[in-house]
Amino acid sequence: QVQLVESGGGLVQAGGSLRLSCAASGRTFSRYAMGWFRQAPGKEREFVAASDWSGFSTYYADSVKGRFTISRDNAKNTVYLRMNTLKPDDTAVYYCAAGGVPRRDVSYDYWGQGTQVTVSS
Repeated sequence: QVQLVESGGGLVQAGGSLRLSCAASGRTFSRYAMGWFRQAPGKEREFVAASDWSGFSTYYADSVKGRFTISRDNAKNTVYLRMNTLKPDDTAVYYCAAGGVPRRDVSYDYWGQGTQVTVSS
């Protein structure tokens, strides 16, 4: 069992930056691939970024490539999402997820409760 808690969301102006954190419980964090997803009102949850267990292999949605960076610190049981050059379209609830392999779909085993990111124009 893995419990995930996101933090770092908030209100930011367009062009600004935020760093989201996702803290995981348990001693097996380093075995899991981690993903970030987001869900805007009235829309389906969509893939943002993912990392394999080591952090060396990362994957991004085209909409965030070059602006967002996923990273992880296995010693701290934490995965991060650095978001730069934020746009109003990035406004959503952001969720982290843990699973066996990095995926672009929502079939992860564990999910956090989400953190709101609002980008004003």
